[in-house]
Amino acid sequence: MTIPTTFTAFRIHNDADGYRSGLEQIALDDLAPGEVVIKTAFSSINFKDALAGTGEGKILRRFPLVGGIDVAGHVVASTDAKFKEADAVLVTGCGLSETRDGGYGEYARLESKWVIPLPTGLSLRESMILGTAGFTAALALLRMTENRQTPDLGPLAVTGATGGVGSLAVDIFSRAGFEVHAISGKPEHADYLKEIGATQVLGRDALATTRPMESARFGGGLDNVGGPMLASLLAQTTPYGNVASAGLAATADLDTTVMPFIIRGVSLLGVASAGTARGIREQVWQRLADDWKPRHLDRICMREVGLQQLPEVFPTMLAGGSLGRTLVVI
Repeated sequence: MTIPTTFTAFRIHNDADGYRSGLEQIALDDLAPGEVVIKTAFSSINFKDALAGTGEGKILRRFPLVGGIDVAGHVVASTDAKFKEADAVLVTGCGLSETRDGGYGEYARLESKWVIPLPTGLSLRESMILGTAGFTAALALLRMTENRQTPDLGPLAVTGATGGVGSLAVDIFSRAGFEVHAISGKPEHADYLKEIGATQVLGRDALATTRPMESARFGGGLDNVGGPMLASLLAQTTPYGNVASAGLAATADLDTTVMPFIIRGVSLLGVASAGTARGIREQVWQRLADDWKPRHLDRICMREVGLQQLPEVFPTMLAGGSLGRTLVVI
């Protein structure tokens, strides 16, 4: 396939003229080096993308860069024999829109060591409804189950449940056979959370305790919020349950004690999706295409936008007004 001389991309600058982002015409040689060139079909919008696109967070480590930490499409050129023209592939994280050009362009040039062949059972569109958010939720579940988390330990709590990671975690955990209790400060979305797999929807007051130990209520869970809610979840987790920490929507601080760890044997597991080793990455995507594939991807995908609409979506996400996932169609 012939690659055009120039193509459209959403590019982010920070120079003498200030921090700015928008659509530009760029050439392939403007992109970071890589062995695999793809024609992009889909990307997605994550909280990190909104921070990078607006400059509200220090995400990019060099400028200018094409935004978008997720990308999926078809190979149009490759110097790595493992990939051939027309192969369907995806990449999430792995330095996209941090140290390398990301997925918000009509073409992307990628390092082959991070390119994942699209697993059987997923379409390109589904892979980007999942994106980093779904990968993070599934990675959390992998870490928990590898540490002997089972449904018998009790329900899994999911904080920040209406967001992208939270929504997909509710669906994935439910699909995997766990009872899920969604924690949300948005009672108007309780029906949505039950539709995608939550058995119960609880307000934030369910995790409002400030005591180091409470009655065991949850088998464990996934926290996207940080701070007091994470501390409270730890205090209410059953013996040998696991709590995965994947976000800091409220704060990066954690004021807790060792009591849940030394009295109940609770484990606090970190989930760092961006730099996950390739072997684990492939395993997670295989699970997402098979027994952990969410049942309600179309329900969770609340909006589809083009590159030109990105600046309209970012402020809403940063203000906490987003629900589910936003797919970027390129």
